[in-house]
Amino acid sequence: MSLWLLRRLGKWQATDCAATAAWDLGRWLVQLLQTKQCVAGGSILFPATTFFHFLGEFPSRQSHPHRHPTMIMGLNQRRRWVLDVKSVVMLGLGLLLAMAQHTVQLRSNHPMHGIVDRVNEIGGPYIGLVMAYPPEELALITSRLFVHNSRIPFIDLAGRRFNVGKIKNVDVIYVMTGEQTVNAGITVQILLDAFDIRGVVHYGTAGSSNNSLSFGDVSVMKYVAFTGSWKWKAFKSETGQLPELDFGAFNFPVRGKNLLAKVEFTPSQLYSAGKPMEELFWLPVDSEWFDIATQLQDLELRRCLNDTYCLPETPKVIVGLRGSTADIFLDNAAYREFLFKQFNVSTVDEESAAIVMACLSNAVPSIVFRGVSDLGGGSDRLLSISRISLASVNALRVAAEFIALIDKNNLVHDQ
Repeated sequence: MSLWLLRRLGKWQATDCAATAAWDLGRWLVQLLQTKQCVAGGSILFPATTFFHFLGEFPSRQSHPHRHPTMIMGLNQRRRWVLDVKSVVMLGLGLLLAMAQHTVQLRSNHPMHGIVDRVNEIGGPYIGLVMAYPPEELALITSRLFVHNSRIPFIDLAGRRFNVGKIKNVDVIYVMTGEQTVNAGITVQILLDAFDIRGVVHYGTAGSSNNSLSFGDVSVMKYVAFTGSWKWKAFKSETGQLPELDFGAFNFPVRGKNLLAKVEFTPSQLYSAGKPMEELFWLPVDSEWFDIATQLQDLELRRCLNDTYCLPETPKVIVGLRGSTADIFLDNAAYREFLFKQFNVSTVDEESAAIVMACLSNAVPSIVFRGVSDLGGGSDRLLSISRISLASVNALRVAAEFIALIDKNNLVHDQ
């Protein structure tokens, strides 16, 4: 879109009415871009080829913090603009088009803005592939499934490397989020804001809280909850409506009172565009993607990592389980048992809920694959590098086959 900064004309100053009119004009232009036909403006019809000039003056963002940031542009001085509708239609870029897009692109003065645009031009829409832990990325690197784009192999944004390429001939951008929920949520939001993403596939390792799961098994979650959000209650407080962990019940050797009292698990607050805030305890993965993933139940997984390390049984893919996420590495048998009995969760990790929530907020589909690397404090407490590696390899195998299935089914998210 063409924007010209005009010379100041006398001492005329814009009012709130002018700023509001500019915002209304922006909404009209978005509709124009969507229809590419005549759009009614009061009693006048403005065809798409009409030049419509609006002379107005935008106050600074500081003086009007409630204004929409893409309209105010963060200017520190007052500006006059001319909006050229024909240029908007022809170029298809700029402020108002960004308003109409599902995601918010990098600001125009960001040093990587041009490269990000180029990535979105040479490929996509992309599958976003995210993992959190170095052995999980190492599994991808050593598998050679991912082939970097020869022109732009990667982009570094906010300390994270977004790798551009293909898996099984499907356009993919993969990134390692780092561990725990804050890192995971931030990384996924950057991924969705900057790139043309059709959906997010998350794979990694997890602890098992379900005795029916064995090392190397891969869980395809249907729901995941953030079980690290608590209301810590007063000593001798009444039982609440939400699930609670009573510390006195775990006194040893005899149950009794405990000054730590108990914690009440609280739901997450989900914010999404065009909807009121919703409190959810169980966060669902995308239902269509989950249905596709059920086709992978008979996928053959690896039992041996190498010639010297093999599991006693061949791992399997198990679909429809529930997972638990918290900023806690679980290595406690009592709490592991509590989670399974109270919430019927089969795996525990530190990122899945944040990734699914970020996708729900942006109306982008997501799916989670977690390979069992430890028992969360269960009978075998030995944390083995070989088990972590094998769990990563198997989770990646399921994720890669899922990406191929998505492409075969041609499921493109409608933005």
